[in-house]
Amino acid sequence: MTQSQGDLAALSRFVFRTPDWSASLFAALLIAAVSGVAAFDSQFVLDDAYQGMVYIAVPTVVAAVTTPWFDRRLGGKLTYNRSALLALVCEVILVVFLVASAAVAAVVGLWQVFIFDALVVGLASIFALRLFVIVAVSRRSILVASVPASIQTVTAAALAFVYSGTVRYLEVGGPLVDSYLARTSEAPPELAVVRPDDFVVLAALCGVYAVAVYVFVVAIDRPWRQSLGVSVLDFIRGFVGHIAEGTRELEAFFEDLGEEAVVPVTVLSVRRPGGAEKARFVLPMIHPGPMGEIGGGNLPERIADTADGVAFPPHATAGHDFNLVTEREVETLVEAAERAHDRIDYRDRATESSREQEGESKLLGQAFGEDALVVATHAPGCADDVDFSVGLSAAAEARVSGLENVLLVDAHNCNDGLDGDDLGHVVPGSRRSFDMMTAAGRLGERLADAEQRPLSVGVAWEPTEWEPEDGIGPLGVRVAVVEVGDDDPQRTVYCLVDGNNMNPGVREELLAVVDADEAEVMTTDTHIVNTMEAANQVGSEIDVDELAAVVEDLVEEAAADLEPVEAGMAVEHTEVTVFGNDRTEALASTANAMIQMGGALLLLVIGGAMAVSLLILLLAP
Repeated sequence: MTQSQGDLAALSRFVFRTPDWSASLFAALLIAAVSGVAAFDSQFVLDDAYQGMVYIAVPTVVAAVTTPWFDRRLGGKLTYNRSALLALVCEVILVVFLVASAAVAAVVGLWQVFIFDALVVGLASIFALRLFVIVAVSRRSILVASVPASIQTVTAAALAFVYSGTVRYLEVGGPLVDSYLARTSEAPPELAVVRPDDFVVLAALCGVYAVAVYVFVVAIDRPWRQSLGVSVLDFIRGFVGHIAEGTRELEAFFEDLGEEAVVPVTVLSVRRPGGAEKARFVLPMIHPGPMGEIGGGNLPERIADTADGVAFPPHATAGHDFNLVTEREVETLVEAAERAHDRIDYRDRATESSREQEGESKLLGQAFGEDALVVATHAPGCADDVDFSVGLSAAAEARVSGLENVLLVDAHNCNDGLDGDDLGHVVPGSRRSFDMMTAAGRLGERLADAEQRPLSVGVAWEPTEWEPEDGIGPLGVRVAVVEVGDDDPQRTVYCLVDGNNMNPGVREELLAVVDADEAEVMTTDTHIVNTMEAANQVGSEIDVDELAAVVEDLVEEAAADLEPVEAGMAVEHTEVTVFGNDRTEALASTANAMIQMGGALLLLVIGGAMAVSLLILLLAP
């Protein structure tokens, strides 16, 4: 990925899984109880805690429980987990307002009315925060979203209205009012300063903050609509929903961006003579992203589930512009792979593997009949994705000398993460792109002219105990040992690690433990390991020596599994919806610009709203 794409993906580290609603409410009650002990001064600590839970926690609980109910009936999508977390955050904001104002009042010597004024501003502030979140999550208008957004503020105001005795200022009364709407005897003395005009001020501030939210939303949304034709709120809702709760909302956003593309799906199958499949290399020429299980992020595992033999789904020569927009598109690729598999013509002979190098581009290739498997790397030079057009051109160069089909793998096995301006993306016109094509042409000539000898293959794989957080996906480590010839056979090892690229030097350490004439290490580029971290490469979180021990054991196991086989290759072209040319970069650039400008704009909007708030408080009687 490019630097701007990496900056965008790196934002995922600030997002976390939404806790269960019960955990959020428990935290809210605990915070309220502690705040009550600190804020109120009755004879008993438990009474202080109780008052804190009544005046601070009750609005939180009411908002957490009722907001999704109101929101969904107005066409929104707010879940109970998100609602409870939002209410908890708003409660914490209120507590911060109260603590800060109390500290200022104690130092400066201000009256209790100052603390309540700060509380009024705090209640208006949490209304603004809730309004923005509900607008972003549920995509409702400001006016409609104001109803569920106001619940926590209105509930807190209602409690102050009842327990402060404010109703008696309204010149209405009687036994009903005295019994149920005037609870001053049960209220702490801190509420004695509340007056009817305070509620008018609160309503005015909420109106001002609603306008501020509207201005902010329109300002950050306009660049997205002008450059991409989509709303930033859809992106925010989908991004947070995917990371926090694993929803598929982000795919709906990507569908609006996508365009149709025809991609080749290449299959190399290895089977026992006339019998069961032993191994299958499947290479759809798309990029397994953008992250997690969104789009094609978990494509390698989906492919592996459909193979009869041990599946090897390496990384194709394609960048983020060829991310699938939805997981549904994976099924299209799987079906194309099955059609290609059904058309394979098997041969029991292959060439010895051969290497070609031009500049930093190194290619290892081996022909099976008239088809060839080619693996490209730039290690020890750092590189990321190879552009789609570069891969097509390199494969075409390899076919010029007579090869029919070429399964061209981007080994994707050496990169230094997101450091620096040049992340090693192999793009058209770059020196590396021409080096790849030159090396591919020479390799194709050599393989087309090489003698073909009897073929034997052994395979082994280990899911390992590592998790995606460690940089290793569910496919673990897979090894195929290919021997060609009866007398003095040549042995080639293909090792596939289910990860997203490798730290510099990891490839060389793995190759050092492989006993073979030729070998190469590849990664699947699975993006299931990138849900919470943009750069989670193989070697970043795990001990490389332990990984090398796994590879060494698997090579020995695969060598023991060697037996005569037949192999063949076929290609099927299919149409899928991908992000599209330059759309990923446009999305990343627009998002990063919004983040940089949005922060300054947010401070400006908050500063203006606070200035208006101060003016309203000063003018209030």
